[in-house]
Amino acid sequence: MGRATERRRTLRIRDGAVSTRADTLVAEEPLEIRLNGRPLAITMRTPGDDFALAAGFLVSEGVVAEGGEVQSIVYCAGATAEGGNSYNVVDVKLAPGVRVPDITLERNVYTTSSCGLCGKASLDAVRTTTRHPVADTPPVRVSPELLSALPDRLRAAQRVFDRTGGLHAAALFSEEGELLDVREDVGRHNAVDKLVGRALTDHRLPLSRTVLLVSGRASFELAQKAVMAGIPVLAAVSAPSSLAVDLAAEAGLTLVGFLRGPSMNVYAGEHRIALEAEPGRV
Repeated sequence: MGRATERRRTLRIRDGAVSTRADTLVAEEPLEIRLNGRPLAITMRTPGDDFALAAGFLVSEGVVAEGGEVQSIVYCAGATAEGGNSYNVVDVKLAPGVRVPDITLERNVYTTSSCGLCGKASLDAVRTTTRHPVADTPPVRVSPELLSALPDRLRAAQRVFDRTGGLHAAALFSEEGELLDVREDVGRHNAVDKLVGRALTDHRLPLSRTVLLVSGRASFELAQKAVMAGIPVLAAVSAPSSLAVDLAAEAGLTLVGFLRGPSMNVYAGEHRIALEAEPGRV
């Protein structure tokens, strides 16, 4: 759609010198996701990869787990009062025979660009049982040296961030460190949904031999999205939350935080980290 960025006039002050210029900003618009014609969720996102975002959201919610369970994803015509297409409403139609979840007012989800769980009735509601349990056999093994190289590879692939400085990113790597896919969005959870949704439509789930890297912190919702897609390793350049660590330990997910250069903390699933020596005890 070409709407990932927008230009805005700004007043620049640099060392006492004042000037005006146009600045490139990351775009943020609402996306309404409908399921078989019924409203399901609204998220604030950066336009682009909307179909993948919708598909990935349904994976994380446990609605679908295989590409064949989605019949079609389309933008909704008549989404505006004038009958036009805003390209901010998508409808996902499930394949015949796929069970449609009960969509109630309590079940509907409103997600912001910073929190994908706002509006959930309870914490239990997001502990969805995955159809792709983390079961990499043999286990994926990644070295600290390989992990330490991934943030630079992600940064080099962030095209929109270079122009705006205002986007989160999520990248999928092979266990050998090959960059498989990268997506950007104003919301970190949207970036992950776009990755997972693309994998769903390409019939690549579960992502059982991959490493997921996120540009910010590792929240419970991101750990859950990794588990729902069968991803065995989640790494973040910032801190995890306590609940993310609990979920990772429970689900068998390897969770790495504060991944900065050669330094990192492994909070769960340390059996997948290939160390040359046993970790020291303090």
